[in-house]
Amino acid sequence: MEHDVISGSCLCGQVSFSFQLPYVFFQCCHCSQCQKNSGSAHAANILLKIEQFEWKTGQDLVKRYELPRAEYYCTSFCSNCGSAMPWHSRNGRYILVPAGALDDDPGVKPERYIYWESRAPWYVPPGELPVFDEEP
Repeated sequence: MEHDVISGSCLCGQVSFSFQLPYVFFQCCHCSQCQKNSGSAHAANILLKIEQFEWKTGQDLVKRYELPRAEYYCTSFCSNCGSAMPWHSRNGRYILVPAGALDDDPGVKPERYIYWESRAPWYVPPGELPVFDEEP
């Protein structure tokens, strides 16, 4: 799987991208910025070296927001549908890919949670809630 090409896109399909494994890390971040950006308990992110990544379509639709008080954090999104999109690190060497934007199974799983102490007070870890294949 090390050289497989993984594809991703936004909800409206106007922005698409691909990348090649292996990744630098795949993690779930529970910081308050990732909660706000994802609208959920955490963000699941894959970090890659920039040369592993390629925009396929719609790069001009991708908008970037850098949080002024954060040294590393920023976010990108499709300006048409609002989907979270990959973003380049400020040093230009890496790209962070939101795993929810993937169209393909990357064949890997997140390896860690970070900023666990910042997790949402309502977060329930996997395995502690009932599971349904469809809406109950």
